Amino acid sequence: MEHLVEHMRTSYHSVHEPMCGICKKHCRSYESLREHLIGPLPKQECKSIFSIRGCRFCLTILDSPNARRVHQERCQLSGGLLASFANLGLRDSLTIDNGYARGRQVVALACKMVGGGSDGSLDLCARVCLVDENENVIFHTYVKPPIPVTNYRYETTGIRPEYLRDATPLRQVQKKIQDFLCNGEPMWKIRPRGGKARILVGHNLDHDLDRLQLEYPAGNDEVKDTAKYPPLMKTSKLSNSLKYLTQAYLGYDIQTGMQDPCEDCVAAMRLYTRMRSQNHTMEDYPLASDPQNRNNFASWRQSELERMSPEEMLCNIKIRLLLLVLGFLRKGLFQATLRPCEINTLPNYSIFYIKNKNKLGSLCHSITTRF
Repeated sequence: MEHLVEHMRTSYHSVHEPMCGICKKHCRSYESLREHLIGPLPKQECKSIFSIRGCRFCLTILDSPNARRVHQERCQLSGGLLASFANLGLRDSLTIDNGYARGRQVVALACKMVGGGSDGSLDLCARVCLVDENENVIFHTYVKPPIPVTNYRYETTGIRPEYLRDATPLRQVQKKIQDFLCNGEPMWKIRPRGGKARILVGHNLDHDLDRLQLEYPAGNDEVKDTAKYPPLMKTSKLSNSLKYLTQAYLGYDIQTGMQDPCEDCVAAMRLYTRMRSQNHTMEDYPLASDPQNRNNFASWRQSELERMSPEEMLCNIKIRLLLLVLGFLRKGLFQATLRPCEINTLPNYSIFYIKNKNKLGSLCHSITTRF
């Protein structure tokens, strides 16, 4: 038990991490929790209890099999959305209802792309939709791309050339959506808390916003991307598709034929509201979300580190370690003897021996906290 308590104090579990309702094990993602409960190599005790009292959608453990049946019927959502959106047809909502201009709401955005360029591989936004938290379509329009379309991708988009002939120009759509999201607040003034800017929900929003040529702050409180929310990612830290997430966690299928951005909006909004409703209990031990435990690398620096090979990262760490030791030597904290070596063999040699052994612990602590 003492080891478990010490682990809890040093592991910095996030309040967003899912936890097994039986053995209380923390998992980095719902995919990991699913493997723990019903995967190829599950924990047998948890698997047997989950098979009787567990919801296969939200992975919650209920009090009884009857409670599980009632809960699971409520947890599995209906996918009959396309019929309700069919009346949109070619009708564009060129204005956004002013009733949504008050207060800070949550809205979901999704786009459908056609192909541009010589081979049709360049994504061009041809249709965009905004849905509110009550799953009402508040904006929908076809978009006229700034360059010629060479592949309409009709099998998946359902878009024909005549749909875009008199469509709204991209620049006009971009301005309408940006003004709506900012909600009267200048872009430079948008702040994470207390502002009027709306919370934007979607799946792979970076791509959609880029294709719309739309700027919006990517702070944690303004943009909620289901493709980047760690508990919804794969165990390999790659993103799951919206189609998979909807089937696994909402219980219905989307994108089975011609795809509708309104359907994608609703799926992303439902995933967001379901994750938001989870019990994010704050524990009495340090969390990854605490300021002192956050990754303090700048975003560009983080990306640079992620692109490094293991050998490059090892070399980088050893160089930094050597510089740190030289800094300690300059301050006279301890004596060290450096082995003669060639700089091109840096990843494979022992850098130094520390003579003053009682300084080793504090040095290692300094290295791990600083780098």
